[in-house]
Amino acid sequence: MNIRILLCVPLLLTAFSGCHMLDVYDNARECPVPPPMQPPREMAMRSLPAYRIEPPDVIQIEVLKLMPLPPYHIENYDVLQVRVLNTLIDQPIYDYFIVDEGKINLGPAYGWVRVAGMTIDEATVVIRKHLQEILRQPEVSVTLGRASGLQPVTGPYLVGPDGTVNLRQYGSVYVAGMTVMEAKLAIEKQLCHFLDSPEVSVDIGAYNSKTYYIITSGAGQGDNVVRVPVTGNETVLDAISQVQGLSQLSSKNIWIARPAPGDFGCQQILPVDWDAITTGGMTSTNYQIMPGDRVFIDADPSIAATSLVGKIIGPFERAFGFGSLAASSIRSFQMIGYRQRLY
Repeated sequence: MNIRILLCVPLLLTAFSGCHMLDVYDNARECPVPPPMQPPREMAMRSLPAYRIEPPDVIQIEVLKLMPLPPYHIENYDVLQVRVLNTLIDQPIYDYFIVDEGKINLGPAYGWVRVAGMTIDEATVVIRKHLQEILRQPEVSVTLGRASGLQPVTGPYLVGPDGTVNLRQYGSVYVAGMTVMEAKLAIEKQLCHFLDSPEVSVDIGAYNSKTYYIITSGAGQGDNVVRVPVTGNETVLDAISQVQGLSQLSSKNIWIARPAPGDFGCQQILPVDWDAITTGGMTSTNYQIMPGDRVFIDADPSIAATSLVGKIIGPFERAFGFGSLAASSIRSFQMIGYRQRLY
């Protein structure tokens, strides 16, 4: 008798539980996630890793030192700085002089000196010999103030699809995947082929390559996708504000789909409690947005169901409407023929 009772107990449990399976999973056995593995969220934000330049970012390059490689040959419209000691008291020579038609004008008392095509050292010797005809033991110092033939480098540069920036006459430099410091060293190395010990400053002008996506379900009528640049300080609340909040088609069922490597084998889903974030000020699910995240806003189930029913019934309604219109047209033609026979 006892054996029969024991056998009936599982049957009774199954009958009262309906079609549901017994849940034998014990949540207490679940190990808590270590703090370092917790996803960053509001009030516990983390700094993003060093920014890696990628197409189509825009980088800002400023050249701090732009001097040609020696020996440089002086050209028209170059600017030379000439300093001379032991000059006439009322006509000192300590100024910048532009090369015009191959010559520089040292002043009324000293006249013109041809320097075009010469190096700086050769121009120094020529100017000294010229002044020795007028002055006693002149000491001459000549430096290049500005080279007219050097194209300026300073400005914004778009990183092309091939990962390079085009420095015009100085060639192209590959910068994709580099940090700002690595790009600075690569650009300086390239400019060393044209300039003497170049010094540049590199910064990010536009962060275009690191983005996240806000996907709003359209309740069966198509999804809306918005691409937003990542600045490193966005949360879920910031992301929803980019699409002006939840639409009339949206539900409060929101989650973040975080991309994983192709061989990871599972999805990374972070559920969002919208009511807790907005009305309760809770920060536990107001996660920090990372590059590549997909913030998905699900559709309202009732609106989605209505849209589905409309899609199913719509073709039949159009078919019935067309049939009704055809039948009405046939009856109209029959009535016209009947009236003509009467008359």
